[in-house]
Amino acid sequence: MTASDQSRSGEIAASGGANGKLPAAGIFNDGKAHDALRTIGEITKALGIRQHVLRYWEEQFPALQPIKRSGNRRYYRPEDVALIVQIDRLVNREGYTLRGARMALESGEPDLSVAVAQPDSSSPDSSPVEALSNHVFEELRRIRDRLARALAAA
Repeated sequence: MTASDQSRSGEIAASGGANGKLPAAGIFNDGKAHDALRTIGEITKALGIRQHVLRYWEEQFPALQPIKRSGNRRYYRPEDVALIVQIDRLVNREGYTLRGARMALESGEPDLSVAVAQPDSSSPDSSPVEALSNHVFEELRRIRDRLARALAAA
């Protein structure tokens, strides 16, 4: 994975939030509808994750079940893409083991929702990068506030 792939993948993964938006619309710029099925090649290109890693994750994470068609070709739904982004963030950014990431996802912790910030439609001048930055800062403020409450209670 190149540095630019890591940066792009890190920006996508760092934008975790609990708003439930699926990331597909912000990751792909290929002219397809945001809810279109994606091939494994499209996923690896957009997220910088190798194909063999995605196949292994399919074995390790029961919730990750892409549609398989003729010739065992994989097609990922937007919810599969969202799960892949979550797994990537947990394993490659936050240092979880695969078992730990699977347990965290199975526990349904709300803070594990991942979304790519969408540009604010009310301001046509805002870029996706600015929207992503604002979203990240918002999430960091929420984390800071939670930590402050936890420390005050201790």
